[in-house]
Amino acid sequence: MNTQTILKAFVDKAVISDEQAVLIAEYEKNKSFSLHWELRSILYLGIVLFSSGIGVIIYENIDTIGHQVIIALIAALTGWCFFYTYKHALPYSNGQVKNPKKLADYILLLGCTTFLILEGYLQFQYNVFGTRYGLAVIIPTIIFLFCAYRFDHKGVLSMALTGLASWLGLTVAPLSILAENDFTQDRLLATAVILGTVLCIAGWASEKQHIKKHFSFTYIFLGGNLAVLAAITGILSDNAELIYIIAGLALSAFFIQRARFAQSLLFLLMGIVYGYIIITYLIFSNIESDDASFTFGTFYFLFTSLGVVYFLLHFKKFLGIKK
Repeated sequence: MNTQTILKAFVDKAVISDEQAVLIAEYEKNKSFSLHWELRSILYLGIVLFSSGIGVIIYENIDTIGHQVIIALIAALTGWCFFYTYKHALPYSNGQVKNPKKLADYILLLGCTTFLILEGYLQFQYNVFGTRYGLAVIIPTIIFLFCAYRFDHKGVLSMALTGLASWLGLTVAPLSILAENDFTQDRLLATAVILGTVLCIAGWASEKQHIKKHFSFTYIFLGGNLAVLAAITGILSDNAELIYIIAGLALSAFFIQRARFAQSLLFLLMGIVYGYIIITYLIFSNIESDDASFTFGTFYFLFTSLGVVYFLLHFKKFLGIKK
């Protein structure tokens, strides 16, 4: 179906008049088409390609250009990016700041990326930080956290939180949490749960205190995934501790509460899926008989599957979203 057939059907059913159909058809024909997301994608891709290009140029011309010249060029580009962002920034506000100069957001992202390249280059070539690798990580983390709040940039905030996790020996990327974090170490496992919980609290507090409320999603999403997956790993381990069970269930309940508050299907799915995994494991880990486990499991998964179908049909009602 296209616009013409829909309008014709409305006219035939006397929903609208012929004159209204003509006006609607004319509007649909001449209305502007938004290129917002296409341009944003191109700009992000441009930053990635530009940063990659810098690395290739450095690698292929390191002997002819010289280290000092390359460092000076990267430093100049980084300084210009931060200067441009500051020059075109609006005054700070605890609320969301929408800068009409959209290019400034991408320039800031480029500046943060080139700063990391500069720092990595200095460490690789001149070993400026020595073996103090934590210092090399915490410096950009502090800078990025400041820039995220000063210039209201959620992308830079994600970079800052990633740096904070790296400083503690962790990664917060949702698809890499289990693959790249060594949760066989009890210390790292506990650190992940604590850090993730603190980030969730920070996101909750940002809404309660009305300080960059729109940052709360980033805090809760990154921190929550890290904490719950670490807690589940602790629960599945041979020496499962009660604290991991409490943390996992509490965070699952927190996700569900946030889902209802923010009407977020993502948080609702996180809360239900993580909670289901924990509860299911706890139930079956306490059934010693294989026959009893099989019999109970047959009915358990049957009824929970029906529950999933019911959930998919009524999740909008649960979130308070009007149809």
